[in-house]
Amino acid sequence: MPPRDLQVWMWAEACEALARAERLHRQFFRVGASVEAAVWEPPVDIFETRGELWIVAALPGVDAPHVEIGVEDGVLIIAGERPAPALQRAAGIHRLEIPQGRFERRIALPPGRYDLARRDLADGCLTLALRKLG
Repeated sequence: MPPRDLQVWMWAEACEALARAERLHRQFFRVGASVEAAVWEPPVDIFETRGELWIVAALPGVDAPHVEIGVEDGVLIIAGERPAPALQRAAGIHRLEIPQGRFERRIALPPGRYDLARRDLADGCLTLALRKLG
């Protein structure tokens, strides 16, 4: 590999490492107003069909009873907590990328009225189907 290509590659790798560090910093170290403040936001996919709005949120290691769903002023709120694995308490950490602690995601819904038609948490993904009313 010519020296110029190596420099470009090293610069790209360094920029990507900095971007990953910044994402993790934002994910884990947000200052909250209280102890109950969310410390991470789950990623979501949103799909719309003629009659429904589908939201899929990645919630690895979260049990269904620990997920709260609500709607306030046209905003869907998915909140809850992902506890730290018991193994973590007695182990040295080499890498910690899966977020834990309190989470909350607020999603502005398209104009209209909706009814929660389906709620399913399986394989680490929460799937919500919101039926369009009227």
